Amino acid sequence: MSSVSSASRERGRTDLPRSGRAPGHPGRPKARTVRLTDRGFALLLMAPAGVFLAAFVLWPLASLVVDSFYDISPMAGERRFIGVDNYREAFGSTEFIGASVRTVLYTLLVVSAEFVLGLAAALMFHALGRRSRILRTVFLYPLMIAPVVAGLLWRFLMIDNFGIVNELLTGMGVIDDPDALGWLSDPDIVLFSVALPDIWLTTSFMALVLFAGLQNLPGDVLEAARLDGVRPLQMLLRIILPLLRPVIAVALVVRGIDAARAFDVILIQTNGGPENASQTLSLLIYRTMVRFGDPGLASAMGTLYLLAMLAVALVAVATIWRPGKA
Repeated sequence: MSSVSSASRERGRTDLPRSGRAPGHPGRPKARTVRLTDRGFALLLMAPAGVFLAAFVLWPLASLVVDSFYDISPMAGERRFIGVDNYREAFGSTEFIGASVRTVLYTLLVVSAEFVLGLAAALMFHALGRRSRILRTVFLYPLMIAPVVAGLLWRFLMIDNFGIVNELLTGMGVIDDPDALGWLSDPDIVLFSVALPDIWLTTSFMALVLFAGLQNLPGDVLEAARLDGVRPLQMLLRIILPLLRPVIAVALVVRGIDAARAFDVILIQTNGGPENASQTLSLLIYRTMVRFGDPGLASAMGTLYLLAMLAVALVAVATIWRPGKA
């Protein structure tokens, strides 16, 4: 019995291939585990955002720069390379120079007013502490309003004939007649008038950013300054503002770029008038592209506009962003 079983076992062994696997059952290769480094994992997570930016930011920017060197006829579908002629025409245009100056003035006015008012609000919120929660919520309401709606609202408030602002000023005796002050029809003050809705809308953003920066200031430094008898104004100028430099740089750059490209608020209120007194570069580029049908010249203006904002942002960051330095 033992000899038969041992013989059968021998035959079973000889029937098997040398690999030890039964015929008809191919062996499965072992699964290989791919391990990503931290850098590779980070790149993998950023890949979708990179593809999105390349498709919707880099490609349009590249097309903008390329189109600025061509004379484009949209109706005829023709493109003719003309080099830097579009840039020469832009620099030689008094309309472009005037719109550039107005854009700079508008941006300085809006950002300066928002910074002063936002810093005052942030300091008040910081001083009140938790008691300012409801006030902070109410203060952020204008940030939720669409710019088009804000432009329409302020247009009805400041319109010459029956605007609420002039009616209130007349009732208080500041002006004699509601038509005496043309907020949106006087070329001398219209740029200030169209800036008011922008200031009203986004001062809360500036206050929110600065308040977040105040919350992260080292408390021991502020407490030591109070014990040393530092006055509130000196505390603000010599301690708080230097420590807030990185936050201020981010807030000013973000709001500066956003204010420089203001379009919808001004379009709704004055459409660039009167006498182009409120026409900024965004409106001029839009009109050159849509109304006058000159994509090449509009692309050249847009490229110059982009380079100017990039240069201002780099200078602002290099000047203000000095964390830890007084």
